[in-house]
Amino acid sequence: MPATYIYDAVRTPFGRAGGALAGTRPDDLAAVVMRAAVERTGLDPARIDDVIFGDANQAGEDNRNVARMGALLAGFPTTVPGATVNRLCGSSVEAVIQGSRAIEAGDAAVVLVGGVESMSRAPYVVEKSAKPWPAVGNQTLWNTAIGWRMTNPKLPVEWTISNGQSAEKLARIHDISRDAQDAFALRSHRLAADAWAAGVYDGEIVQVPGAELSRDEGIRADSSLEKLGALKALFAADGTVTAGNSSPINDGASAVLLGAEGAVNAEPLARITGRGVFGNDPDVFGVAPVEAANRALARAGRSWTDVDLVELNEAFASQSLACLAGWPDLDPDRVNVHGGAIAIGHPLGASGGRIIGHAAHELKRRGGGVAVAALCIGVGQGLAVVIER
Repeated sequence: MPATYIYDAVRTPFGRAGGALAGTRPDDLAAVVMRAAVERTGLDPARIDDVIFGDANQAGEDNRNVARMGALLAGFPTTVPGATVNRLCGSSVEAVIQGSRAIEAGDAAVVLVGGVESMSRAPYVVEKSAKPWPAVGNQTLWNTAIGWRMTNPKLPVEWTISNGQSAEKLARIHDISRDAQDAFALRSHRLAADAWAAGVYDGEIVQVPGAELSRDEGIRADSSLEKLGALKALFAADGTVTAGNSSPINDGASAVLLGAEGAVNAEPLARITGRGVFGNDPDVFGVAPVEAANRALARAGRSWTDVDLVELNEAFASQSLACLAGWPDLDPDRVNVHGGAIAIGHPLGASGGRIIGHAAHELKRRGGGVAVAALCIGVGQGLAVVIER
């Protein structure tokens, strides 16, 4: 069975909600990274067997298959197909997994994968009546940017708590203090700021024309424990989860060029060696990456003692710390060495491509090693991918 290689990975800087990228449509964001991924490797886009992009929303300008729309906007031939996948926060990791499976099954030689999200431009929606001419009274306007909407009343009510309430629940279950969460958040900001200043991200960033950013817009290099400690808890009166120790709302796109050995005339960054998925109760969704990563490592024939680098998407500090507690053999200093989503941002559909792409670039910088990219997913799921160089 052929192996899957990562030949390149790019992303936009991530913009904050209402920030620099808010004026750019999600299909245009997708086109930017798609175009860059093929131009950087010199690949003829006609050789792409499929484009698979993740997108968690799909209620606005990203509707009707944003993968196909992005590919057309990128100038790819109309013979290049596209499919959009949705596993919420894990959508672009799902795209990577599906693309790698297609290559390893022999169905494709080159697959362009990734994801996009414009949470700024996610629309408000109203439910449609089943009656053709209803007597309409007051209606609820739903914000599609994030969270539950139009929840089915058949689901247990304890499952449908908000992600922030779930983060509070994990903090209580795992006895994670406010101080520990704030310290983790501060580490994320400082590492991300230092990495950008040192040029670590330069090789994987592509700018959005007319909306250029010098770094990810959410990074706060001047943050401190005092500033973080002054923020109020958002989800419980006596809670510990704040805007400062949670990932923000963001816009951005990422792309990862996958291929079989020799399929692209470029040196691969890394090889995909393991994949894992796991589900758990929706009200504790944040710890699902623990078992997903364990399964991915087992399928790669590796253990945590083999791992040199981990990219764990930081949905919340409490959630991330709970995951780290579930991997007792992992050195925490190997996790998110250049910052994580609390600082960099979490545009839902794009985050998986970011963490896998950065892990691949970092393995090249180090001259080799084993990396795990993992993230939690709302409604109780986790995804993980193991890559090696």
